[in-house]
Amino acid sequence: MKQFVTMLLVIVLAIGLYQNVQAQEFPKLDKSPLDVAYYPARAAFRNFEKTPEAKAANEPMMRVIYSRPAKNERKVFGELEKFGTIWRVGANEATEIQFFKPVRLNGTAIQAGRYSLYAQLAEKEWTIYISTDLDGWGAYAFKPEASTVAKIAVPTQATPSVVENCSIMFDKVEDGVHMIIAWDDTMVRVPFQF
Repeated sequence: MKQFVTMLLVIVLAIGLYQNVQAQEFPKLDKSPLDVAYYPARAAFRNFEKTPEAKAANEPMMRVIYSRPAKNERKVFGELEKFGTIWRVGANEATEIQFFKPVRLNGTAIQAGRYSLYAQLAEKEWTIYISTDLDGWGAYAFKPEASTVAKIAVPTQATPSVVENCSIMFDKVEDGVHMIIAWDDTMVRVPFQF
C-alpha cells in the first residue's frame, strides 16, 4: 500500500510538472539572432583538437557577442542607421567585446576583460569606441566621455557584395588582427595589436 501511495504521488507530481512546462510561453525567435565571433576562429572548438599544441594555438584572444539584424531590402547606412549617430554595432543589446589578454587600439592599451562596442557613423569613416558601459540595450545610455577606454576612426570601405545580415569576423594581419564589421554595402576594419 505504501508503494502504491508513493507511486501515485510520483505520477501526480509528474503530470503537474508536465502541465506547468506546457503552460510556459517562450519568446518567439528574435528577428536579429545572437551570434558570436572568435579570434582565432576555432577558439570555441579548441578542446576537440588532438594535440596540446593545436589546443594552445586556438586559445581565445578576442570574442564578440552581437545581434545580426537583416538588411531586408533597406538602405542601411545613411537611412536606417543615420550618419552622425552612435550605433550599437548590431541590434538589441549593445555589442559586447571580450579580450582574453591585453590588446592595443590606436596606441591605447586595453586590459583583458569585457567591454561594449559602439560606432559613431559617418559616410567616409566610423569612430569605434571600446567602452566600460556594459549590459545596456542599444546605445541610448552610452556616454562616450564617461566610459570610453579606447577609440579609433577607421575609413569605410565598399563590400565586395551585399551583406544581408550584420556580420563581424576577424582577419589576422602581420602586427595583430583586424575586426571586420560589415553590413549592406559597407565595411570597416578595426586594427588591434597584441
